[in-house]
Amino acid sequence: MPTITKTKPAPAGRSAPASSEPKSSAPTATLAPETSSTAVSNDLSGLDAYESTLTSVYERVNPSVVSIEMTAKVKSSIPQLDLPDNFPDIPQFSFPDNNGSEEKLQQGIGSGFVWDKEGHIVTNNHVVDNAESITVTFEDGTSLPGKVLGTDRNSDLAVVQVDKSKVDLKPVELADSNKLKVGNLVMAIGNPFGLEGSFSVGVVSALGRSLPVDEASTTGTTGSYSIPDVIQTDAPINPGNSGGVLVNSRGQVVGVTTAIESPVRANAGIGFAVPSAIIQKVVPALIQDGKYTYTYLGLAGGTLTSDLAVAMGLKETQRGILVNSINPNTPADKAGLRGSDKETQIQGQKVKVGGDVITRIDGQELKKFEDLVSYLARSTVVGQVVTLDIIRDGKEQSVKVTLEARPTAEKTAVPEESSIKGNAWLGVSLYTVSPDVVKAMNLSESTKGALIQSIEKDSPADKAGLHGGDKPVTIDNEQIMVGGDIITAINGDAVENVQDVRSKILRASPGDEVKLTILRDGSEKEITVKLEERPAQ
Repeated sequence: MPTITKTKPAPAGRSAPASSEPKSSAPTATLAPETSSTAVSNDLSGLDAYESTLTSVYERVNPSVVSIEMTAKVKSSIPQLDLPDNFPDIPQFSFPDNNGSEEKLQQGIGSGFVWDKEGHIVTNNHVVDNAESITVTFEDGTSLPGKVLGTDRNSDLAVVQVDKSKVDLKPVELADSNKLKVGNLVMAIGNPFGLEGSFSVGVVSALGRSLPVDEASTTGTTGSYSIPDVIQTDAPINPGNSGGVLVNSRGQVVGVTTAIESPVRANAGIGFAVPSAIIQKVVPALIQDGKYTYTYLGLAGGTLTSDLAVAMGLKETQRGILVNSINPNTPADKAGLRGSDKETQIQGQKVKVGGDVITRIDGQELKKFEDLVSYLARSTVVGQVVTLDIIRDGKEQSVKVTLEARPTAEKTAVPEESSIKGNAWLGVSLYTVSPDVVKAMNLSESTKGALIQSIEKDSPADKAGLHGGDKPVTIDNEQIMVGGDIITAINGDAVENVQDVRSKILRASPGDEVKLTILRDGSEKEITVKLEERPAQ
């Protein structure tokens, strides 16, 4: 906790020498009478009304805001509490254990607020993550032990239980964060740097931000999700504010202050709060079940930019979500959605194109990927059937998808970039068919060949109509794209692995035509490909 230095009184002046000159009266402040003719009108001025609003909000909400202190012991060989860079610091202290090895005593101070009369306190997940002990201190000074009742990393929310009979609980009132507008007055109440009951004022700076939540820290995978519809504010937020409230001018909670963006890990005018629309959905589930279940499509994608639209032969102004990959046995896979199976270069970078473009969900327009994430979080439940409007091969159509529960962890598809090298160019990324590939694609156990994972746009393979994979699977700790064509022979000669294809292509020259025997959707067919000279890299 920072040291607060009180201001000292100014040093007393020396006594003036006696003088026969009459003393002039020094001007002094006087208390103006309430009935003075010069008094401001009894009607509150704009500034008075503003101050009155702030005071009223603070007096109403502060009794509902609590301070949360946590401690956790870890061995020195164990990593520190894993908090993203934009979350507040946790001060650390150390002491030796009985065996002489060093343990870290991790202590943290955060905020929270009273949810109901049953002793449920809402805070951020990162405030109580890995906590061995929790102390909740109320506005009247009462301190009670707390127990984590439920947590949700994907919204960074948690519920702590205290004994409801030990304190007068004053729950907050929530507002609908979906009705917020940029410029609305908001106030933050929390415990920055452990200074209880601190109050700060600002406005809503932006809406619809995304706050990434990395799953790798706890699951060991590379999957990640984002908290949608996050509120950005310039109301000062500092370490210790996490888990506190962001309220509107009526004293109603519109968000939970969660993170800051700052080069110095202190207020820089950019703070973020999880919106009340998410709080209202997640907290009741944490109280009842200890967890919250999200809906899930099972696809990876991104916003369709002008460059990507042009590369796919669409109008430059077309917007939507380009599907990059579909995870197997997921709602998107079962509904027949298609991932990107071609590659092109945009501004010197390889990008995947060719997949479905999602333009609407249940009639709601989707302009960027975050719009889809927000809709799923706000408006859907597990088992719900949603209608996706998509563009496939330049044509519009609709697809119905039955949403399922999001798995606790999932790897993001990262296809292997291993296109064939040499003077003659086919333009594919290959993987030798293995028993795992056979199983993933429901092939005959005797199948051998080279699986086409991806195809570069405008390459010989692309022009010949070959298909790349669109579903990622993990094989030997590597992400492999399955579902594409399998090359089983070249010019009649059997192909059993990637090396066989490489050898055949290396022996050919640009302009040569090769006849590929492929396996597609369980059927064998032949495709002729005219090789080209590999473009300069």
